[in-house]
Amino acid sequence: MSASSLADRIDALLPQTQCTRCGYAACAPYAAAIASNEADIDRCPPGGAATIAALARLLGRDIKPLNPECGVEGPPRVACIDESRCIGCAKCLAPCPVDAIVGAAKYLHTVLAERCTGCELCIAPCPVDCIEMRAAAAAHPANDAALNRTRFAGHTQRIALRAEERRREIAAKKAAAPRLPADSA
Repeated sequence: MSASSLADRIDALLPQTQCTRCGYAACAPYAAAIASNEADIDRCPPGGAATIAALARLLGRDIKPLNPECGVEGPPRVACIDESRCIGCAKCLAPCPVDAIVGAAKYLHTVLAERCTGCELCIAPCPVDCIEMRAAAAAHPANDAALNRTRFAGHTQRIALRAEERRREIAAKKAAAPRLPADSA
């Protein structure tokens, strides 16, 4: 089996929260690292013991406890914004890997709880600490790994398109800027 095929099979077992607690930028790079023996199977707190057991079965490895350096296993959680404290800074929007937070600069933000994967990536950038994690229902829709993967792909594609648009805008401005004469001295 090729390394990319194995990585895809490993990725399919991960919860797709894209939380980065494993030390990788997303679930797919973590899966690739496991496939190439650069990472161990014990680094996914959202997946916890069930994911570790599934990875161990797939790879023929021993089951081991979750690496405590990556966090602790817990019940599903979702972000919640205290709207009375939100200042509309928009710093929580970009880090959300599945676009579960909606709002715009200088406007109130809110979390679409049915989309939130509980990754916690929105908490650190909030300058007023108005985001907290709350328990999610056991049948929370964000527990659907395939749907989370699709939303993350959409988020990643939008970020790349915006970056390309920005690059083109800057290039156009540079091309239109008057050139300074070369120093003749």
